[in-house]
Amino acid sequence: MDEEIIKKVRKIEIKARGLSQQMFSGEYHSAFKGRGMAFSEVREYQYGDDVRNIDWNVTARLAHPYVKVFEEERELTVMLLVDVSGSGRFGTHSQFKEELAAEVAATLAFSAIANNDKVGMLLFSDRIEKFIPPKKGRSHILRIIRELITFKPESNGTDLGLALGYFQNVIKKRCTAFLLSDFYDRGYSDALKLAAGKHDLVALRLVDRREEKMEDLGLVKFYDPESTETLWVDTGDAAVRRAVDARTAAHSREVEETMRRYGIDMATMHTGEDFVAPLRGLFARRSCVS
Repeated sequence: MDEEIIKKVRKIEIKARGLSQQMFSGEYHSAFKGRGMAFSEVREYQYGDDVRNIDWNVTARLAHPYVKVFEEERELTVMLLVDVSGSGRFGTHSQFKEELAAEVAATLAFSAIANNDKVGMLLFSDRIEKFIPPKKGRSHILRIIRELITFKPESNGTDLGLALGYFQNVIKKRCTAFLLSDFYDRGYSDALKLAAGKHDLVALRLVDRREEKMEDLGLVKFYDPESTETLWVDTGDAAVRRAVDARTAAHSREVEETMRRYGIDMATMHTGEDFVAPLRGLFARRSCVS
């Protein structure tokens, strides 16, 4: 591996591991539950115990009623579904959206392995770019980080529906999945609904402040990395700025309403800004509900 890449991986590892250990481990643990109830032990029957939990083999052997005791199964499978389309290579506040995605995903990955969870990753554009099956361990997480910062997608477009459909096909058992995207796509509602019905799906929306409010910069040439089209825009025209801002606000409302409709928790994070507060807020909301 190139020395410069090693430095980048190490830098993200140090930051992500620190955030995970200092702030997120306990909150992550309480916010994301295990898959169900797992058998723990047997003990003597006590008045009020559910007779359906009687272990008849042990009861017959010891000539006294014993019941099975269950406890929450803590181990999770965590999937990181990361949008690597062209719009991720945009950022005006010292950071691209794809760089923000890498830091957030790495922090979640270290939080997961601290709780002995498996972590996998799916990178997608308007095609499935790369799938890394869930595994445990630091070396596996470092591979995920390396892919996040070095991967070069073959396509620029976005197809959330395709990604969610592929995810459901390859991950059969219920898992916790973080979908990291700016959600500049349409027609993915049905796939989102199906994925949220089968898995614990969490949406992490990545945004740049310039996308939310256009500034007066005069005549500016804009390049769309997804369509590869170039367009000259007169940002000095107040009507143009209002129209662009209105369209962006409408998109934000649409994404938020879609997530609410399907009961999907969502947090919004901005490039060049601390993502700790939005993540902690998300964790806190989930802990209160559960």
